[in-house]
Amino acid sequence: MAEVTLYKIDGTKAGSITLDDHLFNIPVSEALVHEAVVYQQANSRTVIAHTKGRGEVRGGGRKPWKQKGTGRARHGSRRSPIWVGGGITFGPTKERNFSTQMNRKARRKALAMVLTDKVVHEFFVAVEQVEVKKGKTKMLKELLSKLPVAEKKTLIVLDVENKEVARAAQNLPNVTTIPVNSLHIVDLLANEYVLISKQTIDTLTNMYKNE
Repeated sequence: MAEVTLYKIDGTKAGSITLDDHLFNIPVSEALVHEAVVYQQANSRTVIAHTKGRGEVRGGGRKPWKQKGTGRARHGSRRSPIWVGGGITFGPTKERNFSTQMNRKARRKALAMVLTDKVVHEFFVAVEQVEVKKGKTKMLKELLSKLPVAEKKTLIVLDVENKEVARAAQNLPNVTTIPVNSLHIVDLLANEYVLISKQTIDTLTNMYKNE
């Protein structure tokens, strides 16, 4: 059974908290985690590069010169890919689709694996609450300095979208915030530490139990 230390907001220990084994204590498969990362990055990829084919470039409409009698090669349009300014053959287009498929059960299991890894390596820090008044960065920085996440790249998981904490974290380059219902594997892997309140842990656990 997985357990982590529970910290008070002043950095002192308040005891320990038991975590759900189905979410925080499962065997880790690097292959499945990698598949989940590829899935998320591919599905969030925005297609930017786009080249114009011969049907999209300007020009054409009339034959450059008559078919016979000029001694030159025959051509039907200036839009031809072999002409300068013509369409591009086999170039990247905005119609490309990079999305992949991965079933929901596998995605959830991969997320649980990353959470398990954070717990095993003591990168999962639980606190009684995460509260910052008036979105003050100084207050959040002081709070974090008293915890094991001090000066570390940290992901703060919030029970709901907390604008005060999110605003306070904007000026801290090593701190990222995310609502628990938006938690995903890429952000977990991009940050060394996870900071989460006891209430948010309960919310996350219930989300997985109810689905």
